Amino acid sequence: MDWANNTAVTEYVLLGLQEHHSLEIVLFVLCLGIYCTTLLGNALLVGLIVLDPHLHTPMYFFLSHLSLIDICGTTSFIPLMLLNFLDAQRTISFPGCALQMYITLALGATECLLLAVMAYDRYVAICQPLRYSELMNGQLCIRMAVMSWGTGFANSLLHSILVWRLPFCGHNVINHFFCEILAVLKLACGDISLNALILMVATTVLTMTPLLLICLSYMFILAAIFRVPSTAGRAKAFSTCSAHLTVVVIFYGTISFMYLKPKAKDPSVDKIITLFYGIMAPSLNPFIYSLRNMEVKAAVTALLGGSLLARKMSHF
Repeated sequence: MDWANNTAVTEYVLLGLQEHHSLEIVLFVLCLGIYCTTLLGNALLVGLIVLDPHLHTPMYFFLSHLSLIDICGTTSFIPLMLLNFLDAQRTISFPGCALQMYITLALGATECLLLAVMAYDRYVAICQPLRYSELMNGQLCIRMAVMSWGTGFANSLLHSILVWRLPFCGHNVINHFFCEILAVLKLACGDISLNALILMVATTVLTMTPLLLICLSYMFILAAIFRVPSTAGRAKAFSTCSAHLTVVVIFYGTISFMYLKPKAKDPSVDKIITLFYGIMAPSLNPFIYSLRNMEVKAAVTALLGGSLLARKMSHF
């Protein structure tokens, strides 16, 4: 890798909304609240899955990974962004910027793949219920999780190598809240056509392919649900996948809105919209699963009553 291109730049300036400091104070309060909600909600969900034996199933195994992605993804940029809002720090070091870009890219791709894996889990649970334990065994679940994480981080490594080989010629002002790959590419003074092509291809493959698999899974799921004779049976079958379907709609709806909406006349408006749509989904996921899953509600009740911790301690 040609690190000489970057020797003139030891840190980057994250512009954010520097020209609207009063608005940044408002955003600081809102983003801090959302970030705390994301951390607490997802950490509680992971804790419940670890503590409650009733949640030791493939669906909740993958859900714990999804919560981990939400925690790591928001933590990779929100704390520094909050400091920027207070004018306490407007810069990020070159290694910090590279790491931030790498993590956000990797986790975004990993989440797409995990949502597809969770859709397959729901397909097996509803369309092949008698073979569920056989098909979704622990070894397969671990392999699918490793595949999702490995593919996401390998994809991000490829983009990172291609980005940091570009000549940057000393430009170091990033017009964004964090080191987002498109904002970083705008600083390059060389040809970025290869980067743009590979980024477009990888993004299409790693977002559209999982989406197609999710849609295919739910086509079979809906067909199986409509074959259930009783209304109560259909409602019970659909309830097992409604939370996942809601998360998928929010996730892909967010992506579609951010990248397909027309650009606003004021660039600051686009940055604020992108910010809120990027941080809202991770904070909503724990509530969606806790409100729509009886098992999670029961685990929360047991935790609040003290019986869950008591059972876990007696087990040890």
